[in-house]
Amino acid sequence: MDYQIINPYNNNLLGEFNYTSVKEAESALSLTENSKQTLALLCAAERSEILERLERLLAEHKEQLADLITQETGKTISDSRVELDRAINTTKACSIEARKINGELLDSDAYSPKRGKWGLVCWRPIGVVLCITPFNFPINIAMHKIGPAFAAGNPILFKPAPQNYLSAKLLVDLCYEAGIPRDTLKLVLPDIPVLSDLIADPRVAAINFTGGSQAGEAIANRAGYKKLLFELGGNDPLIIMPDGNIEQAINVAINQRFATAGQRCTAAKRIYVHQLVYSQFVEGLLAKAAELRVGDPTDPATFVGPLINKQAADVVEQRINQAVESGATVLLGNKRDNNIIYPTILENVATDSELVKDETFGPVMPIHAFNEINDIIPLVNDNPYGLQAGIFTESISLAKDLFEKFDVGTLAVNDGPGFRAEHFPFGGVKASGVGREGIYYAIREMSIQKTLVI
Repeated sequence: MDYQIINPYNNNLLGEFNYTSVKEAESALSLTENSKQTLALLCAAERSEILERLERLLAEHKEQLADLITQETGKTISDSRVELDRAINTTKACSIEARKINGELLDSDAYSPKRGKWGLVCWRPIGVVLCITPFNFPINIAMHKIGPAFAAGNPILFKPAPQNYLSAKLLVDLCYEAGIPRDTLKLVLPDIPVLSDLIADPRVAAINFTGGSQAGEAIANRAGYKKLLFELGGNDPLIIMPDGNIEQAINVAINQRFATAGQRCTAAKRIYVHQLVYSQFVEGLLAKAAELRVGDPTDPATFVGPLINKQAADVVEQRINQAVESGATVLLGNKRDNNIIYPTILENVATDSELVKDETFGPVMPIHAFNEINDIIPLVNDNPYGLQAGIFTESISLAKDLFEKFDVGTLAVNDGPGFRAEHFPFGGVKASGVGREGIYYAIREMSIQKTLVI
């Protein structure tokens, strides 16, 4: 077997499989490309009803899927259940939006000369969509790609992270059970050379990818003239002003940095606290963080489980050690057990350290004190990423000002950068991505506009 799925908490073997071969990949692509007529026979109402059935099936299999996610990734069972709740909502939104893919009617005589024509502008399927998903939210992110792509009437090649093979296979089986025609959705798990060929194949019309920025750049270089929808990395700031709700900010910092063991693109990775409330914030943060249950992800009381594998834990541990060697002070944590990195809080971290300047996928929180908000703006923007940001303040004028000045896709006020609603537009700028997810927006990203002049 080419790949072994190892439980990152106890190192148990969960399963193994062979990568999709060149022949199998070609067969899957041919079937999906040839299934356009099958999908064309499914009207919007029928696609909506299929997604509605899938919503019910996900709810019925919630515990089974959540358990698989926890076994595969080490995500705590509580987090996995929350992910399934979100995936169910995502599927519901896809079902609703499938009925609302409306165009517009334009009058040619809005501008001279008079021509007496109407332009009927419609959305139509773009073609085969290659959906590539990461390990950290294997079902919800998959539904953010499969759901809108199918709602728009597109055939789909679904390539999950190999660690998620078991949960991905069950998801695809549920899609079939709900009524998605088998030839229109194919699960593929090729190795990098075969995947590279799929990316370059002209029969693939669009690529919807969530993952690291380096991988996104490699895909873009290989894709050629295709529609690209990328949700990439983030190095997201959380800012606490003196007039912010400190207790709420502490809870958000903990939930949005230490949940999922910090393995989120929208995790609060840089914490900036105004000097006037710095001591209050840090004292409360340390008290709450010290109480977090760390360990067995199958225990519902566990808040922080393992990272996805040893290599990931090694990187986080190395960055913590580098920061400490460069003068950072450890306020909490800096402890490792197998693939578990305990919640770690640092201050006096150099702004040019890897821990701060790069995206760190782990439960590590660097805290910085500041006096003037204008000093924070260049720190936020002088970064290759620009996904989301959060600020705690009661000043609407400040929030509006920072909204214009921050180079990010979203600014959440009195919440953290981890805020996401399934129907909101989601995506960033710079190295954080191209295009927008969020059901309404993703459907249109994976569609083309056609105009009928009559």
